[in-house]
Amino acid sequence: MPRIFIPNPSIKENHISITSEKARYLATVLRCKKGDELIIFNGEGNCLRTNILKADRREIIAEVLEEFTCNTESPINVILAQGLLKGQKMDMVIQKVTELGVKEIIPVITERSQPKETRKVTRWRKIAEEASRQSGRSMVPVVHEPMIFNDFLSLLVTRHSSLYSNGLIFYEEGGVKISEAVEKLKQSLKESVTDLITNNPPSSPFTKGGQREITEKAGEGGFFVIIGPEGGFTKEEIAIAKEKGFIVTTLGKRILRAETAAISAITLVQFLLGDLG
Repeated sequence: MPRIFIPNPSIKENHISITSEKARYLATVLRCKKGDELIIFNGEGNCLRTNILKADRREIIAEVLEEFTCNTESPINVILAQGLLKGQKMDMVIQKVTELGVKEIIPVITERSQPKETRKVTRWRKIAEEASRQSGRSMVPVVHEPMIFNDFLSLLVTRHSSLYSNGLIFYEEGGVKISEAVEKLKQSLKESVTDLITNNPPSSPFTKGGQREITEKAGEGGFFVIIGPEGGFTKEEIAIAKEKGFIVTTLGKRILRAETAAISAITLVQFLLGDLG
């Protein structure tokens, strides 16, 4: 059954009108026609099962048959901070980590990032939306505006005051094995839950301009996975991240492409924490 993401569907007399780009997509790409059923998800765990009454490139009119909860999300709140990549590599990372269940993506500009700015955020958000639809997710991950890596780290204060500096940073020149790093992370998250009872941490420092806040507080199971760009991180960047409380880890002796490292790291972390397999 085809699915489409509509954040705030307007229901009038039990009917929903879908126009512009989404109508064209449903009619021409998904080839929806009169009589077909369509699932509309709002990105917050709620879905509508509808029956299409009219279908053309200009407008889709659907009758609501049922409203239901459709939570297919991972219980693990992974926030990916990805070193900005050149060309279409960033597109691939955003698509694949969305399929794998990442909740938020923060592009970061590091010392070795080849592009130092981008105008592709709107494109990346569309990629995340489509990947969510295709993979059956009930929410679309937030893709934040890019930020300088050192600025990103400066927003993170100690775990005991905000709980946001839990996480792993991957470094090709060394670090503990990923299995050991995840075990350390588990312990860190357990301690954060205890801290959360009394500290009541603030909302995400990355929320800007009406963007959705960090989905869950780090003490409730959320953490960062930080991946470098082509060329990886500098020793200075790793040192600062380590001072902030991040666990330095590695994917092994072979050097992976940045996009391969991101997809592999998210897959392994999800598996070791019990979400995959």
